Amino acid sequence: MRLGGALRCRSVMRQQYVPQHKPALEDDIKRLEDFLLSKPNILVLTGAGISTESGIPDYRSAGVGLYARTNHKPIQHMEFVKSINVRKRYWARNFVGWPNFSSTQPNATHHALSRFEREARVQSVVTQNVDRLHAKAGSKSVIELHGSGYVVKCLKCDYRIDRHEFQSILSSLNPAFKDAPDMIRPDGDVEIPTEYIENFVIPTCPSCGGDLKPEIVFFGDNVPRQRLDTIAGMVYNSDGLLVLGSSLLVFSGYRIVLQTKDLKLPVAIVNIGETRADHLADIKISAKCGDVIPKMFDFRNKA
Repeated sequence: MRLGGALRCRSVMRQQYVPQHKPALEDDIKRLEDFLLSKPNILVLTGAGISTESGIPDYRSAGVGLYARTNHKPIQHMEFVKSINVRKRYWARNFVGWPNFSSTQPNATHHALSRFEREARVQSVVTQNVDRLHAKAGSKSVIELHGSGYVVKCLKCDYRIDRHEFQSILSSLNPAFKDAPDMIRPDGDVEIPTEYIENFVIPTCPSCGGDLKPEIVFFGDNVPRQRLDTIAGMVYNSDGLLVLGSSLLVFSGYRIVLQTKDLKLPVAIVNIGETRADHLADIKISAKCGDVIPKMFDFRNKA
């Protein structure tokens, strides 16, 4: 396959997780530009909808999200903590999916937000995603609301290890482990047959012997209080909130919208389909983020 064909194929694969949507209107782009121009200290909240354009599926998108495509549910925190079998299944799948997940690259929306930060158009980004794509795009002021898949922590002590380094440890402990069909979940997990999991070896914490877990806030767990307080302070010091690619069905994200409105600050939302906070939005644009955000303040294409 020639290079052009390979690139087109890769682009199609990345877009397979983006739900059906209508084109963005130029008037909507201009309206959002005006919104940001008058509010240079905007806080940005991003969800899984911006990473679908990089090829990472979300859970809830109609027809293409993992709830629609599979019968699997996201891992629950207490299940992970209490069950060795759940931990083995999680880490075996995560081990297989890690090379693909960790090599995912930021898309035009991530790069645009990084540009907005450099141009002092936004204050900071709070992301619900665990994929580190904002950092890869060059954004400096980023709060990872639900943690990161790039760090592994001990459940009993303060031990931390980089996920890439942890991958090497898993490889050395599981030399016979074969690759399996991989479908990336938003948390880096994948689908593989049960027989691949039975003999998978997980190391314990080298400091205290405790169980190791990705530094991700699983469903049923709580976002650390200090992180919530930091975000609340960012909302207080902001001019308003811009929500990108999130349905806001998870309360940790919706809470930020409520905090913003409690301060009588404006909220703008760009998302394909409805969100939990549409009734609170001052501006709502139903469009793909990649059709809106990269076109804003791009004066090279407006000359």
